[in-house]
Parts: sequence; structure tokens; C-alpha cells
Amino acid sequence: MLKSMLKFVRPSRFIQGRFFSVTPIEASKLSVEITQHPKTPLPKEELAFGATFSDHMLEIDWCSEAGWANPVIKPYGNLNLSPAASSLHYALQGFEGMKAYIDSEDNIRLFRPMMNMDRLNRTAKRLQLPAFDGEGVLACLKELLKIEKKWIPSGHGYSLYIRPTIISTHPYIGVAAPLSAKIFVILSPVGPYFPSGFSAVKLYADPQNVRAWPGGTGNVKAGGNYAMTIQPGSEAIKKGYSQVLWLFGEDLEVTEVGTMNQFFLWKTKEGKTELITAPLDGTILPGVTRDSILAMCREWNEFDIVERPYTLKEIMSACEEGRMIEAFGAGTACIVCPVKGFHYDGTDYEIPLDHDDPEAAAGKLTTRLANSIMDIQYGVTSHEWSEIVD
Repeated sequence: MLKSMLKFVRPSRFIQGRFFSVTPIEASKLSVEITQHPKTPLPKEELAFGATFSDHMLEIDWCSEAGWANPVIKPYGNLNLSPAASSLHYALQGFEGMKAYIDSEDNIRLFRPMMNMDRLNRTAKRLQLPAFDGEGVLACLKELLKIEKKWIPSGHGYSLYIRPTIISTHPYIGVAAPLSAKIFVILSPVGPYFPSGFSAVKLYADPQNVRAWPGGTGNVKAGGNYAMTIQPGSEAIKKGYSQVLWLFGEDLEVTEVGTMNQFFLWKTKEGKTELITAPLDGTILPGVTRDSILAMCREWNEFDIVERPYTLKEIMSACEEGRMIEAFGAGTACIVCPVKGFHYDGTDYEIPLDHDDPEAAAGKLTTRLANSIMDIQYGVTSHEWSEIVD
């Protein structure tokens, strides 16, 4: 039995070096099968995040012998997957989150899409899934968006959520690099993250559960990263808090919040205004929104931008000493989410929502970043980050 298993595993070792040589995915060979049963999109006011899906999806299969097959757009439906597929047993799966927008001239727009393709490739590499031609996948995705244009709701805050996913389809119950895989892309129309305007959240600083650790997979979008956050997140909600503020180590370093990157704007003890976030040290996800915020703030050059490890004690001191200005999480779904406080070890700490309007639910910087990024996403502001699908 052992000898037969070794014979089966050995080919994956032999071809392992081929996994990361990028083979072309030719959009010119894309085939399209249009559904015979098109659905009617819901009124946009009734949309719930991740609950409604468009008529079609994109699939591209890979095997070790032939490489990437020709891409296919087909009616949305269930996957044909062996129950022994190693993605179901060992979390050999990764994904991306991105959006398509309709501008005032009825153009479809994408926001920095190659950053998502590049990050998905990094996830694939970390999980020993095959590398892929990001530009080829993006070209196929654009064709899918053209077909599904009616599913992109128009209006400020409305968009089509895009979920590119890569999984092992290798029907083998064994911890090894897969010999077959699949990329698929599904689409879901979504409304504004804050339908009635910003809603600031309170966080639960959790010293017991850890989102990521050095040498782990915190810097890629692997499915397993998210599964282990569900229980701590549910427990935080039961305690009356919206998200978990993730900590690490004896010093309680602040890492992320929920499924977002975390930012604090504060005055240092020396009196400098500083926007701080954790560095990309291998435990932090390199968010597209995170990168966009840092680039914008550096261009504005109105305060210091700092990427370094920082601790919960520093945050608590800034709150207690009146040096905290505002705070927010950042991610694709919400762009920015204002934070008005957090709980740690029996104490609630308040964070100001720095704004001239006492009724405002977000600080000035949080609001400015949200508006600036959305103006680019919807083509109000011309910028290289916004790509028209034509």
C-alpha cells in the first residue's frame, strides 16, 4: 500500500518546478455558452451582499500534463468536483475580492484589477497551486463583464462584486501539490456597504485568538485564513462589538481588524500627526485599498505615513492622553469603515470621530478617503487606477 502511494505522489514532486512557470491563458480561445434561462436582477435596493449571483461564470481548468485549458464562459451553476478533491480536505483554495462599476457614461470600470490578479498568483504559489497568466484571466473576466453588464447596478455605492477563485480539483486524499486545478469567477451585484451613510463600529481587542503568525499565510487570501476567524468574530458580536481587533504576541501587536487592514491617525508624544498601519511583514494582507490609501496620503503629504509594528498599549495610551484623532479599517467591501472605540480587558476605550460636524459618523480623513477612492472607481476623477472595460 505504501509503495503504491509513493508511486502516486512522486509525479507531483517531479513536476513541482513547473507549477510556477506561467503558461498562457488565451482569451482569443474563450468559448461562450449563453444561458437559456436568464434571471431578472433584483431591484438594487433589495440587494444583500453575496446573496445574488449573475447568469454566467468563467471557468478555466488546469492539469499537470496539458497546462491551462481554453477558458469557458458558461451558465452559472454547480461545480463538478470529486469529493476527494484536496481543496475540500486541505484548504488548497484561494480567492480575490474586486468590483466592477458603472460610470455616468454607462462604461464598465475596474479598480486596479491587475493587483488582484498578482495577489491571486501569490496565493496560488503559497498553496502550491499552478501559476497563471493574470493578463489572460483579466481579459476573459472583461468579456464576462460585458455579457453580464445588466447585472452591474448603477448609482453611488452600487457595484458588481467579483470573486475570482482558484482551487485544487485533484481527487487525491494526500498532502501534496495538486495535479489538477481550476480557476472560476462568479459575480454578485451589491449595494452600498453603509446604505444610510457611515456607521462607526466598536471593536473587541482579542488577546486569545490569532489571525496570522510569522511563517503562516496571513499575507495571502487563502480560504483557511478566514474560516478560523468566524468563531472569534461571532463571540465578539455576542459581546456587543462589531469586529475583532486582531493582536499578536506578548506585546499585543495590532495587526488587522475583522477581514480588513487597520489604520490609526494620532498625535505622537512629540506632537507629530501620524497615520499608522502594520507593515507588510508576512502576516498582513497587502490590501488593494490599503495600498491606495497609503499612496493617496503620501501624495497629499499632510502628515507622516508610518508602516511599523505597534502595540495595543500605544493605542490605549493615545486614547487616554487625548492624542487619538480617528481610526478606520480598510477593504474592498467597505473601502473604509470608521472605528469609534474598542474593548480590552474589561475597559472600553473611545476613539474620536474627528469632524467639524458633531453629528458625523466618520472622521474627516475617513470621509475624504472614501470619497476620493469612490470618485476614481466611478470615473468622476480621471485616474490611472480606474480601467474602462471596452
